[in-house]
Amino acid sequence: MISQPAGFWMRVGAGIANGFFINLPLLVLFAIVTDQFNPDDPIVSFIMFLYFLLTPVFWKGYDVGKKTMGIRIVKKDEGNVHIGNMLMRNVVAGIFYLITFGVGAILSAFFVIFRDDKRAIHDLIAGTYVTKTSPKEMSLHLEN
Repeated sequence: MISQPAGFWMRVGAGIANGFFINLPLLVLFAIVTDQFNPDDPIVSFIMFLYFLLTPVFWKGYDVGKKTMGIRIVKKDEGNVHIGNMLMRNVVAGIFYLITFGVGAILSAFFVIFRDDKRAIHDLIAGTYVTKTSPKEMSLHLEN
């Protein structure tokens, strides 16, 4: 059962918050250390990859942007995500978006807008969804 799925604008807000609170400070710090501002630097890209892969696993589905917006990633059965879910969500779905030349990413946006469960393609691949339900609310819901 999918409980309180998060819609398109909440997810966009989380992406903007991640950009402001995580990506930008990382780029500025990296520019100070290396004396060059290069958002495409492989080291910055790798750090961001690890952030998006691991933070939800260790922080009950949240990353900084999602926490800011009060949303989080959970498994379809409403349990906490694990590394396998996040690898499917980030790597496998990323490859799918790449080989479809971004068309898959556009379709994903339409999925979030128009599907009742608000699941994007990466959610379908990973067996996840994004919810407005907190871990505490989820545990109360699962007990009943």
